[in-house]
Amino acid sequence: MKKRVMWLLNHTAARKFEVAMLKKIGFNEIFLPKSYPQEASFRSASIDYSEDQYLSIPARDLQILNAADWYNGPDKDTWAVANEYFDILFFIAPLPVLANISQNFKGAAIWRAYGLFKGFSYTKINEFHSKGKRNLETMGKRFWFGLAYEHLHQIECEFLKNRSIFLPLGLHNCTIQDNQWNGMEKKILFVCPELNLNPYYIKIYDEFKKSFHDMPYAISGAQPIAVNDPHVLGFVSDEIYGQIMREFRVMFYHSTEPNHIHYHPFEAIRAGMPLVYMAGGILDRFGGINQPGRCQTIEEARSKIRRILDDDWELINTIRENQPRILDPMQPENCEQAWRDGFDRIIAELEQAQGERSASPTKKHCKIAVIVPIGYRGGTLRGAKVLAHALWEGSRQSGEDADIVLAHLDDPELYPDEEFEDLHPDISRRAYHWDTLNNDAARLAMRYAGHDFWEPNFSKYVVPNDGIQQFLDCDLWIIISDRMDSPLLPIRPYISVVFDYLQRYEEIYSHNADVWFLNLARLAERVLVTTRFTEQDALQYSGVVPGKIKKVPMLTPSFKPVVSPLNLTSLDNFFIWTTNTAPHKNHKNAILALKEYYETLEGKLECRVTGVGTARLLENLPPHLDPLVATLKESRVLRSKIKWLGELPDSAYQMQLSNAAFLWHPGRIDNGTFSVVEAAQLGVPSLSSDYPAMREIDAQFQLNLTWMDSSKPKHMAKQLKWIEENIISVKKGLPGKDILEQQEVEKLALEYWKVVRECL
Repeated sequence: MKKRVMWLLNHTAARKFEVAMLKKIGFNEIFLPKSYPQEASFRSASIDYSEDQYLSIPARDLQILNAADWYNGPDKDTWAVANEYFDILFFIAPLPVLANISQNFKGAAIWRAYGLFKGFSYTKINEFHSKGKRNLETMGKRFWFGLAYEHLHQIECEFLKNRSIFLPLGLHNCTIQDNQWNGMEKKILFVCPELNLNPYYIKIYDEFKKSFHDMPYAISGAQPIAVNDPHVLGFVSDEIYGQIMREFRVMFYHSTEPNHIHYHPFEAIRAGMPLVYMAGGILDRFGGINQPGRCQTIEEARSKIRRILDDDWELINTIRENQPRILDPMQPENCEQAWRDGFDRIIAELEQAQGERSASPTKKHCKIAVIVPIGYRGGTLRGAKVLAHALWEGSRQSGEDADIVLAHLDDPELYPDEEFEDLHPDISRRAYHWDTLNNDAARLAMRYAGHDFWEPNFSKYVVPNDGIQQFLDCDLWIIISDRMDSPLLPIRPYISVVFDYLQRYEEIYSHNADVWFLNLARLAERVLVTTRFTEQDALQYSGVVPGKIKKVPMLTPSFKPVVSPLNLTSLDNFFIWTTNTAPHKNHKNAILALKEYYETLEGKLECRVTGVGTARLLENLPPHLDPLVATLKESRVLRSKIKWLGELPDSAYQMQLSNAAFLWHPGRIDNGTFSVVEAAQLGVPSLSSDYPAMREIDAQFQLNLTWMDSSKPKHMAKQLKWIEENIISVKKGLPGKDILEQQEVEKLALEYWKVVRECL
């Protein structure tokens, strides 16, 4: 048993007591986190390096632990360090911390419960997470619900009740300082933070002003947003706060919360300040029922406070003499035995769990569904197939042999069997359709799936229906892209693969039409992106929590060199433009560039256009393509030099591409395109628009792309002519076989599997 503890909280007052208590019961090495979210809810947080000096772990490993973000979830390497040195940890923020701990920490994890306001429970909070219940149950005897107050488990689910352990919260110093209190400032001290931010505290503030408006008072508490009220002191230093505690005449504590209490009433008692408080809260459980400062009504509180302000020293002294008994349960010596008993149970069950684990190291055979949510073809479908292959290969490289299912819409015309001839033979395929559930049906489905406390937040949800088991036989769903127009029922944990956020740069949707796209990513277990460009969009535009986003390398299908057929004699006399009808493909500028290339620069190479929807690109045009018709009609050379090939089978596309002089990618913005990598695999260079995602692809695959400015048709034309005239030297810059082989699926598969494995 490692006699070290990770105390992954940042609450200043709780830290002073709990670190001292852990040392008192024999845990002298304690790791404290060195960062916390910059949010209003962490107003009582701080960072403390003082315990590092007592940790007998290598400096390099301590540096790794200190650099970690424990609230959003560190990586596997950091958890490996934690598991090497620690068997016990405390945590408080359940999302996404709980999931991360469940998946990665091998020791005992104590969810520290300090109590919540009325109407909330830890069970409900946990159920907001699609895998919340399973995260707890997976840990089994390694999980503990660490109660700061003995009654907190009473409103929780059976699992939390059964895993409850009482570790009472106390004060590190309960010595009464009544000889320092003078009460010369005849004012009420009321503590209430976040008055321009938090509706809960705003209501308390308004009720207090209504009840005590005719008496002198001051309000302390951190105010992230300034409050236009001369009574509000805002955040004050420890020195000023101590002075206030010594000089103010009385503190009023409003709370009747049965499961939550703040620190400041205890601090007032310790300082010797009279405390007037409302009945019904936790103070009653601390022996406060018969206290002279206790009040049943606001009228009673007003009466007592008025007497105190009017120098009723008999009442003042009676309150001050009796109220120290409230601190008795918080005396360290009165908490110590409960902590010793609690840790005896924690250690005993941890040793039992670890023994059972080593005796029967069975591995679950998992199944993962890779789901294409809409009728994608082309590059997105190829990406889904190659991702499925990577997971199949990566799981085998790690010795876990997962079953992989590729799922697509039940549309034989869109998805004929021959479309999947290149799918790995050991990957199964399923067709499905989407079912829509109202919130009652959604709730019932979640109950059947074991999510006992889940409640719908939307009026409808969708689930994939494969006519067999609705993919419930799969442990994890991976949704290829976020393009869904309804919320996905979280009946299984899912990962969202997000290729781009084009709507941030192109007007392709009406206002707020992408709300479900963004929600799909926000509610996912993980969001996979293949470029830093999309990663930043996921953070800044979609608002995904940083710890959920994982950047993985781009995967591409492996194109092998193709032998030229006899009937294709004009080798290198054309180039390929692969596109579709989407607005970001930059058709207008591309056509203007081709016009300049042929008519002004006397370009010699034919342009062959391929891709979904390009066979009849000029028929039934989307509105953004209307201007192309006039340009093409007035130019005979354009009509003769551009060949519209349409969507080609992969084999035919590869044949065309392998015999092309180069590939042209004139799109404006996206997550990059596979096509430039596919071209390089066939020994064909590319001329590409210059934007961030393409620069990242160029770097990953060492393509040495030739660049052009997609906003300037004349520059695009100039670059077309340049690459035409310099094609031999450009081809010499293509990456060698050894470089491209390092980017093959088999080489990158394990990296993908490690990321996905974290969600199983």
